[in-house]
Amino acid sequence: MSVVISIRIPRKLKERMDRLRNVNWSEEIRRFIEEKVTQYEISELLKEVEKHLEDVPELPRGTIVRWLRSDRESH
Repeated sequence: MSVVISIRIPRKLKERMDRLRNVNWSEEIRRFIEEKVTQYEISELLKEVEKHLEDVPELPRGTIVRWLRSDRESH
C-alpha cells in the first residue's frame, strides 16, 4: 500500500523541473528517499554495534596472528 507525502519547493525549482520533461521526478524522489533511509538505518546500526563493542575487552597485541598461524598449522 502506498501513501502520499507532499513537499514545498521554490517556484523556480519547479519551473526548472518542468523543463526537464523526460525525467520521472516521482521515481527519482522515491529512489532518493529509499537510499537516504537505508543510509540512516545503516548509520544507526553501526552506532549500536560500536556501543556493544565498547564492552568487549581488547585482545593483547599479536593474538589474532597467533590464532591464524595455529589454525593454518592444524590443517
